Formats: sequence, structure tokens, C-alpha cells
Amino acid sequence: MWQSEVRVDLDAIRENVAQLKTGTSAELMAVVKADGYGHGMVPAARAALDAGADWLGVCTLDEALTLRREGITVPVLAWLLAPGLPLHEGVAVGVDLGCASLTQLDELIEAGRRADRPAQVHLKIDTGLSRGGATVADWPTLLEAAAKAQADGLVEVVGVWSHFAYADSPGHPTIDRQVAVFEEGVAMAEKAGLHPRYRHLANSAATLTRPDAHFDLVRPGLAIYGLSPVAGERFGLRPAMTARARVMLTKRVPAGTGVSYGHTYVTEREANLAVVPLGYADGVPRHASSTGPVQLGGKRRIISGRVCMDQFVLDCGDDEVAAGDVATLFGSGADGEPTADDWAEAVGTINYEIVTRFGGVRVPRVYDGERQQPSPVRGARP
Repeated sequence: MWQSEVRVDLDAIRENVAQLKTGTSAELMAVVKADGYGHGMVPAARAALDAGADWLGVCTLDEALTLRREGITVPVLAWLLAPGLPLHEGVAVGVDLGCASLTQLDELIEAGRRADRPAQVHLKIDTGLSRGGATVADWPTLLEAAAKAQADGLVEVVGVWSHFAYADSPGHPTIDRQVAVFEEGVAMAEKAGLHPRYRHLANSAATLTRPDAHFDLVRPGLAIYGLSPVAGERFGLRPAMTARARVMLTKRVPAGTGVSYGHTYVTEREANLAVVPLGYADGVPRHASSTGPVQLGGKRRIISGRVCMDQFVLDCGDDEVAAGDVATLFGSGADGEPTADDWAEAVGTINYEIVTRFGGVRVPRVYDGERQQPSPVRGARP
């Protein structure tokens, strides 16, 4: 008998990826960083590949190496690389690596020497996010050095890429500006003698709303898990994650009873309380205190008082509830349960954070739609 669980519908991930594939002529990189946005990196990756994803995208070298150890041989890009990492381990197994500075380029050259093969590099230009990537001012110098390294057989410049700041707000003026800066950056790369196979800029939002920004490769992350990056739009995507738990204890209390730490919630009348064994150690935001929606007994209720480390309480009024009843925090919404979007609105965050929080170790993930056969290895590199 289970106490709490996160159910992940792998068929939903497959359907979402297939839908995204039909909307573009570019190759598709399924972004499975952060343990697949809480859905499980390896199962999510395999499901995305089942549906035709061509690439996988991760942040860290460790994530990329995990995919390789799991036997996944399709192209993988890792891009969040602090100095001093054993990059040669990634180069040796054909992981593509991001590069945004001369220092990183030098490390990639050395990694290629240690691995006895050129590092496969994606040069990143900062087109306006002011986060990763070489500034426009530094871009020519990076291109010159990369072109020389490639001519010397030390690296292979596979891609030029960047990232949007405002693609989740279609029509925002920064989007057109970033596309223009990116196109100029690509033109500069070509003038420097670099002709990368992949130009990529589009995240989930741009994949769904800006086909002119698809170029050679799109990088949806959130969308493959069935969540929309654009407020008020669903795009026909199907959420893959459901978080739920069984009620641990019920009790009848009188009016005026303080509930949970600090008694920030007090019952207005005699009521049935249900204790649910999920808390902020499991992924429930503490900011959901007195705001988080939960479906129990066919009704949507609100968390009563503070979310604790391991549990929260629901005031169920006069409704009959019993230990073992299932409380659903969020799911697809098909049965009237709250969604990750509802939770994001309730606690003042984004749906990305809600699902990613539930990637912890205490709440087991259960997968629906698992397949016995290994995922295809399209695009595998020697």
C-alpha cells in the first residue's frame, strides 16, 4: 500500500513530443535537465526519444554522463559548465558542450587533447538575457579563437545558440530584437569561417509561438511535460505528472480550533480535519500555507494553515473523510483536480517550479506507459 506518490504518464510525454515535432521542420532537442523537470530524467528521455526527439539537452556534465551510462547514444548537449570539471569525460563519450568564453574554449581544447578527439562545441552568444553566453562585444574574439582551434583540429564547432528572455510573452519587443542579434551573430560566425550545422534559439515558448525562430533545432523543455510556458494557453499539451497522497488521519474538532503551527488557521465551526502526509520536504511549497488547492472526496479544498515539513491539514467541514482516502494535489485536470498551473497561481510562482519540486527522494515516482524495448538511438555518434 502506498502512502504518497508522483505518477508520471510517459504516454503524455510521447504525445507532447510528437505534437511538437509536427509543428516544426527543425530537429527537436528534448530538454531533460533537473531530473526531467522532476519527472525523472532517464524515463522522460526515453519517452521523448520514442516519440521522435533527435537530441537531449541537459545542464550539467553529470547529467549528460548519466544518460550515456544508461545506454542513450543520441546527441546530447550540456551547457552549464563551471571551471575545472573533467570535460574530457564528456568529450570521450561524444557529449556536445556549450562554450561562452575564451577560458571555456581553452578548457574544451584541453579536454579534446585528453580524450584524443576534438570537443564538439556549441558557441553561445548573449542576445539579451544577460545570463550565459558571450556578450556581443566579446563575440568576435571568441569566434576568431574558435575558428583557429577548429582549423587546427582541436574542436568542432557544431552549433551557435542563444536563449530568449521573454518568449513566454508573445509579442514582447525583446523577442524580435534577440532574433536579429542572433542572426547577426550567426552571420559573423560564417564570416569567421565557421559554418555550424545547428543554429538554435527556440525554447518551449518560441517552439510553440515563433516558427521563424526555429532555425535548425528547437529546445522544448516544459512543453514536453505537458505544461504551457505561456499564461492562459494550453496548446493541446497533456500534463504528465500527478502528485497525491493518502490521508493519514482524520479527526473531529470543535469550532475555534487552531490548526497547524502558529494557529494561522482557526476552524469557524465544528469540522472534520484530514492530515495528509506530504510537506515541504517532499516538494509542497511552504508558501502554499492556507492557499494550496487539493482535491479530496470529489471536492477541491484549500490547505488549512501552515504546510509543515512532512504534512499538511485540510478542513473538510462536515464532509465524511477517512484515513486512506486519496488527496490529489495536482494532475492533468481531467478529473477536476487542481493542475500545476493552479498551484503556481496559488503560491505566486511558475508551473516549472511546482513540478520540479517533486523530484525529491521521499516520494516515489510511479510510471505509467513504460515500455520494455530500449529507446531508439537515432543520430548516434561513434
